[in-house]
Amino acid sequence: MSGTNSPEAVKKLLENMQSDLRALSLECKKKFPPVKEAAESGIIKVKTIAARNTEILAALKENSSEVVQPFLMGCGTKEPKITQLCLAAIQRLMSHEVVSETAAGNIINMLWQLMENSLEELKLLQTVLVLLTTNTVVHDEALSKAIVLCFRLHFTKDNITNNTAAATVRQVVTVVFERMVAEDERHRDIIEQPVLVQANSNRRSVSTLKPCAKDAYMLFQDLCQLVNADAPYWLVGMTEMTRTFGLELLESVLNDFPQVFLQHQEFSFLLKERVCPLVIKLFSPNIKFRQGSSTSSSPAPVEKPYFPICMRLLRVVSVLIKQFYSLLVTECEIFLSLLVKFLDADKPQWLRAVAVESIHRLCVQPQLLRSFCQSYDMKQHSTKVFRDIVNALGSFIQSLFLVPPTGNPATTNQAGNNNSGGTVSAPANSGMLGIGGGVTLLPAFEYRGTWIPILTITVQGSAKATYLEMLDKVEPPTIPEGYAMSVAFHCLLDLVRGITSMIEGELGEVEAECQTSTETASSPTQSSEEQELQSTSDQTDKEIVNRAVWEEMVNACWCGLLAALSLLLDASTDEAATENILKAELTMAALCGRLGLITSRDAFITAICKGSLPPHYALTVLNTTSAATLSNKSYSIQGQNVMMISPSSESHQQVVAVGQPLAVQPQGTVMLTSKNIQCMRTLLNLAHCHGAVLGTSWQLVLATLQHLVWILGLKPSSGGALKPGRAVEGPSTVLTTAVMTDLPVISNILSRLFESSQYLDDVSLHHLINALCSLSLEAMDMAYGNNKEPSLFAVAKLLETGLVNMHRIEILWRPLTGHLLEVCQHPNSRMREWGAEALTSLIKAGLTFDHDPPLSQNQRLQLLLLNPLKEMSSINHPDIRLKQLECVLQILQSQGDSLGPGWPLVLGVMGAIRNDQGESLIRTAFQCLQLVVTDFLPTMPCTCLQIVVDVAGSFGLHNQELNISLTSIGLLWNISDYFFQRGETIEKELNKEEAAQQKQAEEKGVALNRPFHPAPPFDCLWLCLYAKLGELCVDPRPAVRKSAGQTLFSTIGAHGTLLQHSTWHTVIWKVLFHLLDRVRESSTTADKEKIESGGGNILIHHSRDTAEKQWAETWVLTLAGVARIFNTRRYLLQPLGDFSRAWDVLLDHIQSAALSKNNEVSLAALKSFQEILQIVSPVRDSEKPETPPAVNVPVPVLLGPISGPGLSRPFVRTDSIGERLGRYGSSEPPTVTDELEDLNLWWAAWNTWYRIGSESTKPPVTFDKLTFIPSQPFLTALIQIFPALYQHIKTGFNMDDLQKLGVILHSAVSVPISSDASPFILPSYTEAVLTSLQEAVLTALDVLQKAICVGPENMQIMYPAIFDQLLAFVEFSCKPPQYGQLETKHIANAKYNQIQLFAPTLRIPLSLKYSCPSESTWKLAVSSLLKVLSIGLPVARQHASSGKFDSMWPELANTFEDFLFTKSMAPDNLSIQEFQRNESIDVEVVQLISTEILPYANFIPKEFVGQIMTMLNKGSIHSQSSSFTEAEIDIRLREEFSKMCFETLLQFSFSNKVTTPQEGYISRMALSVLLKRSQDVLHRYIEDERLSGKCPLPRQQVTEIIFVLKAVSTLIDSLKKTQPENVDGNTWAQVIALYPTLVECITCSSSEVCSALKEALVPFKDFMHPPASKVQNGES
Repeated sequence: MSGTNSPEAVKKLLENMQSDLRALSLECKKKFPPVKEAAESGIIKVKTIAARNTEILAALKENSSEVVQPFLMGCGTKEPKITQLCLAAIQRLMSHEVVSETAAGNIINMLWQLMENSLEELKLLQTVLVLLTTNTVVHDEALSKAIVLCFRLHFTKDNITNNTAAATVRQVVTVVFERMVAEDERHRDIIEQPVLVQANSNRRSVSTLKPCAKDAYMLFQDLCQLVNADAPYWLVGMTEMTRTFGLELLESVLNDFPQVFLQHQEFSFLLKERVCPLVIKLFSPNIKFRQGSSTSSSPAPVEKPYFPICMRLLRVVSVLIKQFYSLLVTECEIFLSLLVKFLDADKPQWLRAVAVESIHRLCVQPQLLRSFCQSYDMKQHSTKVFRDIVNALGSFIQSLFLVPPTGNPATTNQAGNNNSGGTVSAPANSGMLGIGGGVTLLPAFEYRGTWIPILTITVQGSAKATYLEMLDKVEPPTIPEGYAMSVAFHCLLDLVRGITSMIEGELGEVEAECQTSTETASSPTQSSEEQELQSTSDQTDKEIVNRAVWEEMVNACWCGLLAALSLLLDASTDEAATENILKAELTMAALCGRLGLITSRDAFITAICKGSLPPHYALTVLNTTSAATLSNKSYSIQGQNVMMISPSSESHQQVVAVGQPLAVQPQGTVMLTSKNIQCMRTLLNLAHCHGAVLGTSWQLVLATLQHLVWILGLKPSSGGALKPGRAVEGPSTVLTTAVMTDLPVISNILSRLFESSQYLDDVSLHHLINALCSLSLEAMDMAYGNNKEPSLFAVAKLLETGLVNMHRIEILWRPLTGHLLEVCQHPNSRMREWGAEALTSLIKAGLTFDHDPPLSQNQRLQLLLLNPLKEMSSINHPDIRLKQLECVLQILQSQGDSLGPGWPLVLGVMGAIRNDQGESLIRTAFQCLQLVVTDFLPTMPCTCLQIVVDVAGSFGLHNQELNISLTSIGLLWNISDYFFQRGETIEKELNKEEAAQQKQAEEKGVALNRPFHPAPPFDCLWLCLYAKLGELCVDPRPAVRKSAGQTLFSTIGAHGTLLQHSTWHTVIWKVLFHLLDRVRESSTTADKEKIESGGGNILIHHSRDTAEKQWAETWVLTLAGVARIFNTRRYLLQPLGDFSRAWDVLLDHIQSAALSKNNEVSLAALKSFQEILQIVSPVRDSEKPETPPAVNVPVPVLLGPISGPGLSRPFVRTDSIGERLGRYGSSEPPTVTDELEDLNLWWAAWNTWYRIGSESTKPPVTFDKLTFIPSQPFLTALIQIFPALYQHIKTGFNMDDLQKLGVILHSAVSVPISSDASPFILPSYTEAVLTSLQEAVLTALDVLQKAICVGPENMQIMYPAIFDQLLAFVEFSCKPPQYGQLETKHIANAKYNQIQLFAPTLRIPLSLKYSCPSESTWKLAVSSLLKVLSIGLPVARQHASSGKFDSMWPELANTFEDFLFTKSMAPDNLSIQEFQRNESIDVEVVQLISTEILPYANFIPKEFVGQIMTMLNKGSIHSQSSSFTEAEIDIRLREEFSKMCFETLLQFSFSNKVTTPQEGYISRMALSVLLKRSQDVLHRYIEDERLSGKCPLPRQQVTEIIFVLKAVSTLIDSLKKTQPENVDGNTWAQVIALYPTLVECITCSSSEVCSALKEALVPFKDFMHPPASKVQNGES
């Protein structure tokens, strides 16, 4: 009020007052003098107050009665102009608050008089208002009088006054209550002792209330009285009152000042005692009224409901319920029940509309609804108010569809007639809907011909009523069609929205609290259970109460809601409405899910599902679940039976898709409408956002989605996402463009739905998986027995779910893969294929996923992930196995390095491929294996290596594809190589593993079980490898056998040193001999039938064209391999203990092979025999010791394996020789095997040899075409074995053995060469070579002979035997033995000492010379003779005197004679070179004579020497052969030979060392021969020269003459040098006798001869001297 207090304002007020008074006095001057006087004294009064007082306003207020008086008097004049002036002045005073209580009372009295006189009514109202609003001076009686005044004015006839008064009353009532509120505010700080209110029998006892409160109380109480048509207590003077106005006032007070009633008991009491009974009483006509009931039937006429009162009552009720529910629980129950009743179909249409509006007001207040639920529905004997409200709304909606609205002429239209009133523009004939494409349809509900438009009535969440606001209408208004329905619809939506958001909000708070409390409670000391207990206990009570309320609310409303919503969903033709209904159903479903109310949750979900599918679609899930009972159950709502309405078929929706239903029997097509698609999207939304609460109803959701996906023709693509694809059979799916654009979106949402499963908790996830599995099982059942396209929805989604939940794959892996494995076994190929696709994708994803902890540290998980891959091996469908193997291949390529403990599983998968499973499978599996062997052996645990060996072996045995078998053998070789390189590490690891297993086995008390057990684990690995290769060695296919055999023996050969010593025992007996037995058995029983060329285009060599021949090759290989091992590893095998037994077995195998009737096998057996005799040195190349330079002594030690300490063992035996020497020096005996044992072994070998020899060379009893004759190579090999064998048995070799040997040699030589082989073995006619067999025989004898010559005495006696043997052979050279048609030629390279035996024998071939069967025979004979003589002659000379050799000399002389001057002719075709070679042999013989015989003439019989001399003489004179052509004569005359003879003669002529008469005799003899010879030559030359005339003589005759001339000169020189007593007189005479002949030669024409002649003649000068005395020429 600062404005009115300021000096200026006060000044202004004073001025105004004075001017008002002046005006008044002017007006009243004539008619009303008293008033004029009063006015003038008033002016003086005002001036006085203003002058005397500083506080002018306070002074004015004190004297206000006097100040106001003139104006009151003015009003009393009842003159309009004066009255108006006065009232204005009074108002000015009031507005400045300068009116005292008394003055106010006077003013009111004055106003009352004016009112009673009906003067200035509007001004009066204005004045009252100003008076009451500016301050609180008016109260109690005055106040009541003022209020009554306003009421009275309200009931005047004048409309303006009437309305203004009504407004004033409202404002005044408000002012009264505002004063009370202000008063409370002022006194709020002073805490009063509340006075106990007695039973308050006297309604007016309000002594406890403060003044303003008291006024308010009295006012409210009288309002109740007035509405109830009773006399007021306080508002004295009321004349009339309307109920409608009274109710409006009550409503406004209750609405505007609720705190007054809640804080003051007196007011609460009024509410309970007065207002509620009043309302109930006033409602009664509406309750009793039944529309259309005749009045006559009831005794008293029923009062008709009156719209204005009824509507206002409902407004009051709304306020009471909203504001004072807590005070009026019981009363509200009655009001609510009434509200529900007003919705009944037999109530007037306007009443139902207003009731729905009232209910709508409640529905937007969830907290209020919650209170209802707590106060009524949850109390035992109370009406279930909340449930009734919801059900009432439901039945209200149904009734609107079932009963066409009546009672309102405008809306009475049965389906089919057009409306009479024309208020509704849309045609009622629903059949026309949806046909006129161009018509824009109104949003509406349409059901069984009833068409109800949807009106937009309110913004969501606010209940803005239309009819509750019609306060001015007296007659019930016309309700447009669809209004009540629209409100009811919004009630439902708001109800759902309110409840769900409230409960979810509270739930959220609770959960958040739980979380924070658990977080705070989780101190390290507390165990999780304690935390749980503690955190829950605080909230438990509150939460239990809350949860009970929530559950009750949902349980109370869900049936009614669902019934109504389903009906509306079915009837809705508007997309927005449909969306709202679906949203409501979805939020309810989610809420029920969160609260764990299964039945209601499933019911809502079922409703959405049914909406998604075409009408009456046969989907079992929806009809069997508990929710389905809804569709048949009728709810009793307030005694009325309301059927749940099932979807109507004649829905006028746009059809957007036509497709096949998913059913076992193909049926017709089904149609999907846009509403179905809308529902489907809601369903997806539900699953996506609320998956966690769906639990078991996942089944419903997924089943429905599966059917929809099927109808829409979505097919799974990689990763499980569904993509639009065409249906495979049946009338193909028809989709409109509208839905086509939707499909990718739907497909996307579907995928997202399963992606979001990663946010579900474990339990929900299990529900989802279980639901998918059972769906899939149904799909599988449907796909049985037909190859129709199956529904792959479930499988695809299982895959998707698995992929997004990799981080916790363990919890769902078993059910997931278990089910997919079943799918993989399904007979329908498409189904299977997807099962496998899903399974393998999951496994691959699982292995590549970045788990925490990583897989390498979580072996259990890795095995879990790989297990299904192994399980797939039990499925027989090849397509599945192919997928499985492709998966393995990919796993190897991506994860091979980190498989670790998963290896056995992966390898198991490869190994599980069986022979009958088709080539492509085997090939793929094999690819995997190759990858493993090439890349991954080092990364896998060593314990898996054995599995690799087994698997590789099993591929070798597959007979589908030869290449695979062969390659797998190659792999085994690679594996063995790997074992060898990584031996130490593998062994360490295996030993560690073994120890662990041993420990486990001991704990369990069972024996450790593994193949080859006692051997150490690393050796077992090798043994497994050998065993596998052994199996392959007897494979039916020759190529495999060959390859396996080679590999087996190479492996044992190359890596055998790694084995422990004891393991060799197993190798020999279990691997090698076992193999030999099997091969021998197979070979001997093999088929001899000829195999036609294999596969048509492969040619088979004739040496392999029967099974028998092919097995022969295997036998050969195996035997050779075993023998080689015995040979090279003898130092390891011999100490094994049963070596001799093994040796016998081996020999037995060799013998049986050697005696087999197959040349190849028998020959090979001998080769093996040969091999085991040549025992090699124990130190292999790779293990040669680095010999220290100091000790350079080779020690032939046969070493056993050196065992290292503990488990380890040296892999290479490289101990230096020095160490070994040291060891022998020490007490420890060398590890050389016992000599005796060794000998036994060799003698065993000899016996075997003998048996083979005697068996094989025994001539057959009968000869026919098929008789088996051992081949030459076989016999050769057999004989060649002897020398090696002999080396080992020579110490015990005796005559008997020699005899045995002889027999065999003899019979071997006697075996004929088979005719087909002869061209290769027999030499051509001209050359005489030995066959290899004959060579071998001689080698054998040679060895023996060598041994004998160095051997001890007792062996010497064998010489004759050997010679006998040899001589027999020499004879064969000319007379073949008797075993066939063979020309055997023989003899070589031995030194024969028994010359007397020998020479006669040799004489035969030598004398034959050119007539020999073969030229080489005599050549060999000569060279042998020469060698023998060079050794033998000294011996013969020594023993010459003994006469032992007497018979020999003549033989020898004859032999020489026969040979040098053979009777046989050289063949005509002999070339010059050949001739010269032959001549040189003759020359050699002469040389022998000159060196070995003549110098020792004195020891040799004279006759012999004589013969020799004669021979030489004969030789030196050319004997011409007439057969030669002139051109060749000079060469053919054996010039060299003659020369040699001559030189020899000469040489012996000059022998000057005459020590014995014999020697002299030789020289004399020689000289005379020589001289005689010279004489002959010269004579012949002279003759020839003379005869030839001018012709030159032959070259060689000239040479001879020159030679003779030179010889003569040489001779004379020699004779001169010799002591005269040595020279015989005869000799001289012969020399001199030459002279004339020489002289005769002078005439010759050749210059060479001349010069030679000159030299020859010169020495004769010495003979020309005077003769001396005769004494000189004495004989002695």
